[in-house]
Amino acid sequence: MTLFTRSAGTLLALTLIVTAPWTAGADPVTDFITPAQDPALAAATPLGEPWFDPPDGYESLPPGSVLNTRSVQVGPLLTPTTSTQILYRSTDSKNRPVAAATTVIVPNSPWTGHGTRPVVAYNMAIDSLGNTCAPSWTLPRGIAPEIVAVQLFLAKNYAVVVTDHQGPRQAYAAGRMAGHAVLDALRAMVGVPQLGLPAESPIAITGYSGGAIASGWAAQLAPTYAPEVNLVGTAFGGAPIDYRILLGSMNGRNASSTLFLSAAMGVAREYPEMFQLMNANGLRLAQIAKDMCVYLLAPGGLVAPIPTQALSDIPDVDRSPIAESIIADTRMGGDLAPTTPVFIYQGQQEFWIPRQGAETLYDEWCAHGADVRLEEYLGEHVIVAVSGLPASHDWIDDRLAGVPAPDGCSSFGR
Repeated sequence: MTLFTRSAGTLLALTLIVTAPWTAGADPVTDFITPAQDPALAAATPLGEPWFDPPDGYESLPPGSVLNTRSVQVGPLLTPTTSTQILYRSTDSKNRPVAAATTVIVPNSPWTGHGTRPVVAYNMAIDSLGNTCAPSWTLPRGIAPEIVAVQLFLAKNYAVVVTDHQGPRQAYAAGRMAGHAVLDALRAMVGVPQLGLPAESPIAITGYSGGAIASGWAAQLAPTYAPEVNLVGTAFGGAPIDYRILLGSMNGRNASSTLFLSAAMGVAREYPEMFQLMNANGLRLAQIAKDMCVYLLAPGGLVAPIPTQALSDIPDVDRSPIAESIIADTRMGGDLAPTTPVFIYQGQQEFWIPRQGAETLYDEWCAHGADVRLEEYLGEHVIVAVSGLPASHDWIDDRLAGVPAPDGCSSFGR
């Protein structure tokens, strides 16, 4: 570790501690000076809302069981809607029961098309560590950053389900937790009859970047975890597929480096054995950033692009047995593949999330017999977030209308 890296890490930590929202009753000075390898110290501060507390014995209920509901007002929206939040039983990355939350937004206009009203499970790129960053908190307060994307689907008279896919620990970038949360939200939706969204409602899943993690994992877990969910297709773009690739493109290299660090902290909440790998500075940063949203986390990469290796004293820490195991467990693809159609879009000039990940995923899923369309466009991450929307929305519209996707795999721009 260079003197610059060590100094930059300390400077960033000292800068963040001034504004960090510490838990009442904690001793932040002691925790900062002599940090302990205790995952609880880096856990997101609870909101203090009893509605999010699951009832005793919920663990014995099947995934997707409804635990609580409440009506909320979501906005700003152009389409008149009725919104309901559901607390439900889900499963974390290690197959343990947890309670998760979702927001179901239904247009007030009746569905006049064929069959029952279609549903879009829209997964926002939460990319944050705090509970006040989750859609269940931001949507009712009118500050959800992707509300325009939600409105685009509501304008088509689709229902939209926006899930807190990072789970109750706000486990940013933990794909298994995210996939489970999305699928169980759709199970819970069916379990609330007053929503008017029965089991036969056609469902499409979509999201970009951080939202693509949840979308891709939901698609490949659905066949074994939730085969009864009426999923007709999944479209996603800019997906972080393999954190081994991102170690070379984001880790300590550019403005995205603090997002990569934040993702590491989020994954550690599902895999607490990662705290064994952290040195004092790593533990300090985990405590300081524990409640921060993306708008506070992202700018740090411009000031001090710190590599994850600087937060550990273990040589080649990313090749340690713990790291290797977690990187493998959070990698999309491998032995898992969807059985419903998928549309993937990707930037050809991506430097944060290189196209290699999307192309490898495409090859693996196709080898498993999945029906996949891969389209690569000119541009990098931010540009393709916009330029990829027309084709992905058209693809979703066709699937929800009952138009079959072409069999097999095809690509454009590869």
